[in-house]
Amino acid sequence: MNKASLPLRSGSLTSKQALLTMLLAILISVIAGSMELFNHASSMRQSVAQRVEQQLAIVKGAAAEAAFQLNPDLAHQIAYGLFSDNEIAEVVILDDFGSPLAGFAPTEAVETSWLSQRLFGDMLYYQIPLNYYVAADLPEAEVGKVELRLDEQRLTQQFLDRSISVVGSSVVEAFILSLLIIAFFHYFITRPLLKVHDAIAHADPERPGEWDKPRLRGHRHDELGHLVDSLDHLLQAFQQGLDQRDQLHHLSHIDGLTGVANRRHFDLFYQQQWKRARRRAEPFSVIFIDIDNFKEFNDHYGHAMGDDTLRAVAQVLNNCIDPAHDLLARYGGEEFVCVLPNKDEEAALEVAQRLRQAVLSLAIPHAYSSTHTHLTASMGVASTPAQTTISPAALLAQADQHLYHAKHLGRNRVETRPRTA
Repeated sequence: MNKASLPLRSGSLTSKQALLTMLLAILISVIAGSMELFNHASSMRQSVAQRVEQQLAIVKGAAAEAAFQLNPDLAHQIAYGLFSDNEIAEVVILDDFGSPLAGFAPTEAVETSWLSQRLFGDMLYYQIPLNYYVAADLPEAEVGKVELRLDEQRLTQQFLDRSISVVGSSVVEAFILSLLIIAFFHYFITRPLLKVHDAIAHADPERPGEWDKPRLRGHRHDELGHLVDSLDHLLQAFQQGLDQRDQLHHLSHIDGLTGVANRRHFDLFYQQQWKRARRRAEPFSVIFIDIDNFKEFNDHYGHAMGDDTLRAVAQVLNNCIDPAHDLLARYGGEEFVCVLPNKDEEAALEVAQRLRQAVLSLAIPHAYSSTHTHLTASMGVASTPAQTTISPAALLAQADQHLYHAKHLGRNRVETRPRTA
C-alpha cells in the first residue's frame, strides 16, 4: 500500500500536472475575461443607447410642445431633467429656426482618450427632431430638435470599474478551478480518466442528465467507479436544477393574471425581433389593443368580474395569432400588445380585425359602456417596410397614437394612421 503511493508522493508527475493545470486555468481565465470584457462593452453600449432613446422618447412630446410654443421655461425644465442624468454631459433644445431655447453644458472642458473614443466614440452624440401634431387635418410639423452629448469620461470609468471586477473574478475562478481539478484528479489513472472526460465533454449542456455514463471495467467498486457514480448523481441533480430553472424562467415571462406574455417578455421579444427584421430587411408590425370603457366595467361589475374578463379576452386574442412567430403580451392594465414580425401593414390589419371580432364574439354585456352594449376593443396598428430608419420606440409610439385615434373616432375599430379631413 505504501509502495503504491510512493510514486504519487514523490510528486514529479503530480507537480507537473498541477503546474500545467494552473497555467491552463490562468490562460483560460485571460481568454474568458477578454471575451467577458468584449461582451460587457457591447451590452453596455446597447444599454446606454436604449436608456438614452427611452429618455428622449419620454420627453419628446413635452419638448415638441415647448418648441412649438417657444416656451423657454418648459424647455429649461426638460433640458435640466435630461442633464441631471450623470451619463449626459451636454443637452440643448432648439426651435425650428435653430436657436437654442434651453441648454446645459459642462463648466470644464471635456477630456477625451483613445479608450473612450474606441468604446463610445460613435454613439456620443444624439439628435432627434421634434414633431408637433397641430390638428387632425394637418400633418405633423417639425418644430425643433433636441441635441445631446454623453459623458464619455463617466462611461469609460464605468467600463473600467466593471473590467477590474471581471478580471479579478476570472482569476479567482481560475485558481479555484485548478485547485479542484488537482484535488479531485490527483490519483486518477490516465486512460479511464480520459474516458470519463470524453463522456463529460460530449454531454449536452442543456440535457446533462442524459450523458453517456462510461462503463469502466475493473473500476466498478473502487474510487474511480465511485467518482463516475458521483458524477452521474451530480449531473442528474444539475438536470433537475436546469428543469426548475426553465420552469421559473417560463413563469417569469408569463403574466400571472391572464396567462399570456408579460411586459418583461414583450420588451425582450420586441427588441430581438426588431433587430432580426432589420438584419433580414423584413417588414415589421405592432398592434396596440385596449379594452373600451374598462374602468366603467370594473366600477359596476366588480374587479373579480373584471379579472375574469381580462383572462377571457387574453385567451381569445392569443388564439388569433401564430404563437410560433407572433407574440401577444399584456402591456399593462387592460392594454395588450401584439408583435407581428415579417408582416406588413395589410397583413397586420387583417390580424387586427380578427382580434377585434374575437373580442366581439365573447358577447360580454357592458351595460355601462358609453359607446356599445357589449365589450369591445380598439386597436392601433403601426408597420414598417423592409427598409426603414424609424426606431423601435417610435414605432410603438405610432401604434399608441393610432390607438388614440381609434378611440377618438368612436371605439371598437382599428386604425393604422391619423385620419385627415
